[in-house]
Amino acid sequence: MSKDRSLSPELLEQHLSHLTKDIGVRLAGSEGERLAAEYIAGEFAGYGAAVSLEEYEIQSRVVEEQHLLINIGGRWEEFPCSLFSNTPGTDGRMLEAPLVFFEGAGSSGLPDLSDLRGRAVVHLGTHIESRNYYRALMEAEPAFLLMVDIRYPGNVPLADGMFPAYTHSMGALPTVNVAFMDAWRWKAEGATTARLSVRGGMQPGISQNVIADLPGTDPGSGLVIIGAHHDTQADSVGADDNAVGVAGLLELVRALSSLKLKRDIRLISFGAEEQLSVGSAVYVRRHRQEMKERGLLMVNLDSYGSLLGWTELICNGSQELADYARSFYEAGGQYIKISRKMEPYADHFPFVAAGVCGLYLGRSNCLGGRFFHHRPDDNMSRISVRITASLLACTAALIRDACMAKRPFKPGIPSEEAQTIAGLWEDLFGGWDQCVSL
Repeated sequence: MSKDRSLSPELLEQHLSHLTKDIGVRLAGSEGERLAAEYIAGEFAGYGAAVSLEEYEIQSRVVEEQHLLINIGGRWEEFPCSLFSNTPGTDGRMLEAPLVFFEGAGSSGLPDLSDLRGRAVVHLGTHIESRNYYRALMEAEPAFLLMVDIRYPGNVPLADGMFPAYTHSMGALPTVNVAFMDAWRWKAEGATTARLSVRGGMQPGISQNVIADLPGTDPGSGLVIIGAHHDTQADSVGADDNAVGVAGLLELVRALSSLKLKRDIRLISFGAEEQLSVGSAVYVRRHRQEMKERGLLMVNLDSYGSLLGWTELICNGSQELADYARSFYEAGGQYIKISRKMEPYADHFPFVAAGVCGLYLGRSNCLGGRFFHHRPDDNMSRISVRITASLLACTAALIRDACMAKRPFKPGIPSEEAQTIAGLWEDLFGGWDQCVSL
């Protein structure tokens, strides 16, 4: 076997700098996302991989202006906000409605939401994870929604979005994210009315998956997939979310391309992940039969570079896979938390839904995840290249072994997990028959 090229922290930093500083914001369907895809394709090809590009239609967020005014004590005051992807603007009109606070995160079982009709709803919680609840909320016909991210008490509104499968089938209202501490102040000071104006919204666009194939000596022995996403949320350069993942892909293709491994390796940089893994869902729907026949393992790299925090490896597969994966990180001096939870908000999940074992490498710095995610300050100052390189080296060792071992672990998804996964895939993603063009 030929010797692999060592992973380079210097090259990792170069890739990170190009993505975050030279290109910047890479919102799905934007020029920035396209430039990132072109850069990735060029780097893949430069190391001898067979490169292909798969495009697909999306709804792209294009916002020219957004204004939120709150009436506190008889005076109007403007506050920052961020329009959710997959929701409409107001065509530049200023909508006005009485303000109501709704504890959505704890009240999703309420059968009657009619008291929200015509109101500006301050909704505690941004992730609506129930199709029935979302339908009830739309049927209540609020004037607009002011979504409060409750994972941490921030002073900056995060960028986020509604699930495209929900809005495609049940519609959407003008919906913006607001800062937790702003909403706290509105409640404390008795805010009564809200005004919202958004010029812009969603328009048809094109996103893309960039694919690099490294053929093995025995293609019939299976396929190992490594993934990351190159898009970002609005107004974020996404150093941790997820330039670190893309930089990792580029270093892995450089390091692995010199080896003669048994199994095929496919590296994929997905677009439109921030709209709920649209790119990876499109890919798996298009290649479902191949995944069923050849897919052995999918390793997802997403937000694993936080300067301070702890590393988690989500494992969707057998306990044998979890133990196998842990051994490579421990051998590299990395003490990680292994989790068996179902995490639909990442690009490994569509592969898991198709029956392919999944690993998701991430790194948190607070109980809500990462305090700077989906914000303008997710920049190079938030990440450690040294930590990123160390975790990537362990991942490379895992992949090398998985591509050579006769039987590295028991394949497939345990039956006790498969039903839960199928339910999440059906509810959040719309199942296997969901229209690709959303």
